[in-house]
Amino acid sequence: MMGHSHAMTGAIAWLGLAPAFTAVPLLNESTRFIDTGIMATALTPAELIAGAIICAGSAMLPDLDHPSATIAQTFGPVTWALSKAVNWIAGGHRGMTHSLVFAAAMGFGAHWLAGRYPIGRDIMVVLMIGLALRAIGVGIPGNKLGSAMINIGLTAGLYTVFMSLGVGYAWLGLAVGVGCLIHVVGDCMTEKGCPVLWPLAARWVLPWKIGIKTGQKFETKVLAPVLSVAIVGLLFWRLAPI
Repeated sequence: MMGHSHAMTGAIAWLGLAPAFTAVPLLNESTRFIDTGIMATALTPAELIAGAIICAGSAMLPDLDHPSATIAQTFGPVTWALSKAVNWIAGGHRGMTHSLVFAAAMGFGAHWLAGRYPIGRDIMVVLMIGLALRAIGVGIPGNKLGSAMINIGLTAGLYTVFMSLGVGYAWLGLAVGVGCLIHVVGDCMTEKGCPVLWPLAARWVLPWKIGIKTGQKFETKVLAPVLSVAIVGLLFWRLAPI
């Protein structure tokens, strides 16, 4: 799948599943749990939206093993060099990073970071917001510098808004893990599949023996609009007054 498809499926996964995830006490701010005692309503609207954006950005992380992917180009030479290193360690594109092991490791790592190091947590939040904006194509076509400046400005603005609204990030690890996992599921729907049970080399393709061709008309003309409508519908469903 292309970057924007991965990002949108990440946002959809969060908007669809987050209310159920909030039933887990460790994924909520302890003070709010003590105050309300109701886990199903622990996510505020701002946290729901923040989670959707971060999950969308995290859905780009498995492609860090591809030096030509969106994520490798997002932050210039830094992410490109990191991508080259990950590509070598992972044994090429769609290797280790496209597995359950990677998704779990990133999820638990982010959860640990959120609980131990606030500065590191905030850096990760900012990076995931930036990745999400880049993936969905926010910017000026054909103008890399202008697009980068818009991305930086919007990322800083969103982070500031989330901070001003008191967004808690006890769910950060879950959003990151789900984003990585939904990326793997998406690529399993393409013709090449993924080594889901890495280090086992077998590649999984879903639906069985039916693969979507990445970047072809079905993805760009059919799937992308459907995913966009799904995001709008889920936002309305979750946030509209009852």
